[in-house]
Amino acid sequence: MSITIVSSFIFAKKRKLVQIFPDSLRIAWNLWEIRATVLLSLILQAVLISLGNRRKHSTSNWLRFVLWLAYLSADWLATLSLSVLSSSSTQEDGNSKELDHIIKAFWAPFLLLHLGGPDTITASSLEDNELWWRHFLVLLAQVGVAIYIFCSSLGGHVLNFLAIPMFVAGIIKFGERTWVLRSASSDNFRESMFPPPDPGPNYARYMNEFRSKQVQGYKVELGSVIETPKVGYHSNTSQEGIFDGAANLQEAHVFFSIFKALFADLILSIHDIENSKSFFKSRSYGEAFEVIEIELGFMYDVFYTKAVLVHSKMGTIFRFVSFVCIIIVFVIFFVIEKQAYSEENIIITYILLAGAITLEIQAVVSLLCSDWTRLWLSKNKKAAKLLHPVILSISSAETKKKWSNSMKQYNLIRFCLEDEPVQCSFLHNVPMYIKGKIYKKFKKHLYMDLEKVCPELKEMIFQQLLEKSERAKTLEDYKRLCAHKGDWVLKNKNRINEFGWSIGEEIDKSILIWHIATDLCYYSDDMEDQNSVKHQNCINSKLLSEYMLYLLVMCPFMLPNGIGQIRFQDTCAEAMVFFKETKFKGAKEASKEAREELLDVSTDILPAKIKGDRSKSVLFDACRLAKDLQRLETEEEWDNQKKWKLISHVWVEMLSYAANQCPRSQHAQQLRHGGELLTHVWFLMAHLGITEQFQISKGQARAKWIVQ
Repeated sequence: MSITIVSSFIFAKKRKLVQIFPDSLRIAWNLWEIRATVLLSLILQAVLISLGNRRKHSTSNWLRFVLWLAYLSADWLATLSLSVLSSSSTQEDGNSKELDHIIKAFWAPFLLLHLGGPDTITASSLEDNELWWRHFLVLLAQVGVAIYIFCSSLGGHVLNFLAIPMFVAGIIKFGERTWVLRSASSDNFRESMFPPPDPGPNYARYMNEFRSKQVQGYKVELGSVIETPKVGYHSNTSQEGIFDGAANLQEAHVFFSIFKALFADLILSIHDIENSKSFFKSRSYGEAFEVIEIELGFMYDVFYTKAVLVHSKMGTIFRFVSFVCIIIVFVIFFVIEKQAYSEENIIITYILLAGAITLEIQAVVSLLCSDWTRLWLSKNKKAAKLLHPVILSISSAETKKKWSNSMKQYNLIRFCLEDEPVQCSFLHNVPMYIKGKIYKKFKKHLYMDLEKVCPELKEMIFQQLLEKSERAKTLEDYKRLCAHKGDWVLKNKNRINEFGWSIGEEIDKSILIWHIATDLCYYSDDMEDQNSVKHQNCINSKLLSEYMLYLLVMCPFMLPNGIGQIRFQDTCAEAMVFFKETKFKGAKEASKEAREELLDVSTDILPAKIKGDRSKSVLFDACRLAKDLQRLETEEEWDNQKKWKLISHVWVEMLSYAANQCPRSQHAQQLRHGGELLTHVWFLMAHLGITEQFQISKGQARAKWIVQ
């Protein structure tokens, strides 16, 4: 609604504003105003269709900003252009101006085409889906404006008739977008997964039969038959390798149709969980994560693109009709007489037609390279032999990516040492007082790093989750596994009495304590043996430690409610005071020495007894934990790898707990930002049964009369 209001305001004030400019500029503005806005609208559509699908696998903030700006500007510009066209329709006089208006009115359905948006991005965020009704009202309003423009230009000209098929294409496109937004809204998405209404057995008929048998003198008892679904995975999909990954693609789609209910906060059946678990426990970690990645790719398409509609039979018909309409208009416009129209307007019309065809071709290419098409080909061998080589030739590495496969990192001690990141190098020539303000405002954002999610980390996560799942003896055990945030590992290692204090009720406190302790242990091992090569458990621990802190600092909405932000700032404040007193602030070469100085502080008395509860800092609690972890090697003769295995497993359990506690809507939101490891872990946990979203049922009971 704000777009319409702003457009109306600009139109109302436009003629007053241009009075301040010279006549030559006003004439040029009136001449090129509609031409410029229509062309710019086409450019924005090209940007959206080219970049729209990249946000599935990109974490770039610049890409996010460009798409957000283009998404908002595209609708606004198309609406503004229609407003300007409707205004000019009442002001044209003279034959040349009438012809000029006719060809400009022919551009109106192109603007409806632009308002329909590309297939690769229908919603910028989940909130856009909730406002589908507003898009529907805008559709009605803009179609009305376009029809008004069309009617005002009627005069028996060929372009009047050519506008009709363009109107058909434009209305189809806009209608598709509204339908997709409505389907992805929370209420409709949830309702789409409801089973058909089931009235159950005919109670009245059963009771009439019961009474009839009694009247006849029979002794009638009520028995029951339990129909228990078979447990164990039985695939109905083709396992033949039509092309690489075909089997996993089919399996992913089967599970997607079941587990998408998690995004609607619906409950799964225990039999779905058991079948899924049976499948995943027989697969390698690589195959397991690949299936999860494909499923979440399907979820992204459901929430943010037209994929579901485009790959349906009705969508295929709509796409064929709109494409044929555009081609017909282009051919006819090419052959008709156009000398009566200005050369500039003819060129712009050609650009709009060529642009519409190009965007349609690009949409077809995106359609062919999608997992939905590959899924269809995996079930149609004859079509696969013909089309799959074509798809391979036009697809690129970009189209094969399912998500960013990366995790952002954040290190508290580096942040507190104010080790200036590379991103700040552009500030070197900026005046100090300006630099200070910029640095202070954006400091928290400048200390993020990006690391790939390595296969070894995926393997460790999968193996630990699988082990926990297999240890569950009862159905309630599955749900209890969701509540563990490090204590399960410590109990299994008989270390709960020693380290249990660090795993409290608040996950943010545990994250901060274990993050700092992991960091201190990591650099302490370096100082003891500078030539040692870090083994995988050590690397995995550091990666998860800094990833979890990133979530705490930059994405607190993905973690359970708490005072994590307050704890972080208090801990940073205490660390900065300590480093300032020990003269380590800003010293890049002294980062290891600064950590060594922290470990030298005596923690024999609990910090809380000295400081009280005023500050929420956990700096020296973490130092105490780090020393206790180091003693496992020095006093209890643990080897270094065993110590890091314990630390890494604690981190996996905290990651699992956070994944399960994260709101489902936030998991869905992160799909448009390149995806999060947290979301993939949450979905994998559900497939292994580690979830609270299932119901326990023994089977479906069916009544049976026993007549004696």
